[in-house]
Amino acid sequence: MHIHLLGICGTFMASVALIARELGYRVTGCDANVYPPMSTQLIEQGIEIIEGYEPDQLSLNPDLVIIGNALSRGNALVEAVLAERIPYISAAQWVYEHVLSHRWTLAVSGTHGKTTTSSLLAWILDYAGFDPGFLIGGIPQNFNVSARLGKSPYFVIEADEYDTAFFDKRSKFLHYRPHTLIINNIEFDHADIFDDLSAVKRQFHYLIRTVPDNGLIVYPKNDEAIQDVLEQGVWSKTISTMVGEKVTHADWSAELRKADGSEFAVYQKDRLIGEVSWDLVGLHNVNNALVAVVAASHAGVDVESALIAVSEFKSVKRRLEFLGSCQEVNLYDDFAHHPTAIRHTLQGLRNKVGDENIIAVIEPRSNTMRMGYHKEQLIESVSKANQVIWYQPKNLDWDLAELT
Repeated sequence: MHIHLLGICGTFMASVALIARELGYRVTGCDANVYPPMSTQLIEQGIEIIEGYEPDQLSLNPDLVIIGNALSRGNALVEAVLAERIPYISAAQWVYEHVLSHRWTLAVSGTHGKTTTSSLLAWILDYAGFDPGFLIGGIPQNFNVSARLGKSPYFVIEADEYDTAFFDKRSKFLHYRPHTLIINNIEFDHADIFDDLSAVKRQFHYLIRTVPDNGLIVYPKNDEAIQDVLEQGVWSKTISTMVGEKVTHADWSAELRKADGSEFAVYQKDRLIGEVSWDLVGLHNVNNALVAVVAASHAGVDVESALIAVSEFKSVKRRLEFLGSCQEVNLYDDFAHHPTAIRHTLQGLRNKVGDENIIAVIEPRSNTMRMGYHKEQLIESVSKANQVIWYQPKNLDWDLAELT
């Protein structure tokens, strides 16, 4: 069977392509912009990529077209698929039908931290010998691929709240039906598809409705938006977490041993479980690690083994990724595209480097940022940097000079 993916270089779509290839399908795809790191791993896997959306590529005669959510009506290739009655499906539905429907799905959701937490969870399961499958919107450096089938019943998926496709406006994660669900946080984002925070929370409530009564939901207790969603109804076991100090009013907590988050202790209630020393920094990453450990224990991983795995975690490409040094200047690359993520990243880096100068170079790239939402929060989000250089892309709907 030949599958052709429209929008194949997106982080989610590229991972779907890898899974389809591993299942034995012939896989090709196209995208308007072919760029690394996703294009690189696709080419390395022998997957043919066509640049652009010209309808003549349908001469490849695919049996099925998977359409990414970046494409809409009016796209020449989409119109040709519809006109020629070629079978098509969304990526999220295809993944459920061909991968998740018969497996123990561990889904990682939330506005921030999904990629890192998914990578942590997959690595913990792998370290424990569970041989999980995973589909992640980034490339974990412990694996160097964004997706694989695995040979066990366990499958980790990054569960995005963005819409599914032009013909299915539900959040993608509603297709996944997880047995173990992490909700990292909930904030307003994706202003191109959600009107307000209430609309976002509604989708998370629908997600909670899909978790069975013998499943588990793991969440940070101090997130008010998550609490609002849970109060609308929950039918599964829940485990709450907190980060920053040892607490007894959350089920699990992480107490910092170093301010930058590079060392921390994990407690279940008031019982010390173990300690972690690792290369990552920031309170947000400590939270990512804690919820991943709890979720892995639900699948049967020994907690002590999970903490050792966390200590050996190598992070994800483009998540405060150290690129090199030149004349005593250290260069990092980070994907943060929301004021909260920017603030957490810079705070973690500040705690790591102390009084050293931090120069932040920021391009507002997400749809929400391009539309001007959150711009009032941007100045505060970069307060830990000594200097900020703002890049104004051509498609920005507002002037960055407004920030000065």
